[in-house]
Amino acid sequence: MPSLHYEVHGPSDAPSTVLLSSGLGGSAGFWQPQLGALIAAGHRVVAYDQRGTGRSPAALPEAYAIEDMARDVLEILDATRTAQCHFAGHALGGLVGLRLALDAPARVASLVLVNAWSKPNPHSARCFDARLALLGAVGPRAYVEAQPIFLYPAAWCAAHAKRVADEVDHAFAHFPGEANMRARIAALRAFDIDARLGDITAPTLVAAAKDDVLVPWTCSQRLADELPNATLNLMAHGGHAHSVTEADAFNSTLLAFLSRVDAPAVTA
Repeated sequence: MPSLHYEVHGPSDAPSTVLLSSGLGGSAGFWQPQLGALIAAGHRVVAYDQRGTGRSPAALPEAYAIEDMARDVLEILDATRTAQCHFAGHALGGLVGLRLALDAPARVASLVLVNAWSKPNPHSARCFDARLALLGAVGPRAYVEAQPIFLYPAAWCAAHAKRVADEVDHAFAHFPGEANMRARIAALRAFDIDARLGDITAPTLVAAAKDDVLVPWTCSQRLADELPNATLNLMAHGGHAHSVTEADAFNSTLLAFLSRVDAPAVTA
């Protein structure tokens, strides 16, 4: 199986490692707004391009599943000699973290789930139906042109038009192919571990934006209600990629959570 592209940042002797897993795009670059803050806080950081995307080229089988993506993370943890990590995942990446916490709980010190979910919902299904129809009928360029509509608030897109246009061009230039995209979307649409949320005991930060047009924020509320050790952080604005559009506020919440999880236990 082809190797995965990953990057290791920050001090090699850091007491903790944060592994960053992106959403449907799969690129390590999605986390650029968090990288400097995490390194400055003293964390070792691992980011990677998911299999079949970016610098991890591969032809994905039709039956590719979130379980396969979690196994890829285990491969990276082993390759980087990371016994345990704080796992941060955006959307699809959050599903990978939930699966990893079920399959290899000893490798997960904590979870950060950004606009993620535990089971399918009809609104997101409608969005993916529309995106797939666009991909099939018009092609990859139209698909990536529509992508910012689902990622970012309209006002943010208008205020950052050049940045959004550059992102669209980059996404088109590095499009993983229709077959891979369909396999990845099928994997996230089939994901359902709702009945097992009570089995995931890792400390968890559930982060969501109420104006996410792709994934209802109530999916995050569900995660926070059912995970035994979860904290919910809801932002009013920021969209599906609020870790990008509201990076400073998100980073503050993220670092505070990691600091609490890493704090030594107080003994009586």
